Amino acid sequence: MKLKSFSEMNCSLAQALEVVGERWTLLILRDAFFGIRRFEEFQRRLGIARNILSARLSRLVDEGILERHSVSPGGKWAEYRLTEKGKSLQPVLLALVQWGDRWYPHADGLRVEFYDRRTGETIAPIRAYSQEGEPLEPRDIRARPGPAGPEQLVAGDG
Repeated sequence: MKLKSFSEMNCSLAQALEVVGERWTLLILRDAFFGIRRFEEFQRRLGIARNILSARLSRLVDEGILERHSVSPGGKWAEYRLTEKGKSLQPVLLALVQWGDRWYPHADGLRVEFYDRRTGETIAPIRAYSQEGEPLEPRDIRARPGPAGPEQLVAGDG
């Protein structure tokens, strides 16, 4: 089944999903943040078909999220490294993990614990903050069209 493309939708979330919304892509990015760099390592850890992995890695390189670096003469062996654009996805992945831990916990506890390597302290939950640094709840946040946005946004009290 071919999924509908969001490429023509004037929505920032839809545009992001067009690139990173496929589940294998998110798992590849997870592993890239864990330091996995080689095709064979991704394939072994994920159990993903080689053709699917190749397509997802190529797309991430084309989008500037990963860079492919040859590590052998002739380019037979390569590593995939996160770019600044890729690294900026870290809060998104952390938020998804924290959401999963909250709503789909494992009976034995956390599956992975993220910590500040400078202090050893676990990181705080990802959340939205006001310009003054105050935590915001969903009810505190509203949307309005930006200069390139749609004329109408659905208002709700989510």
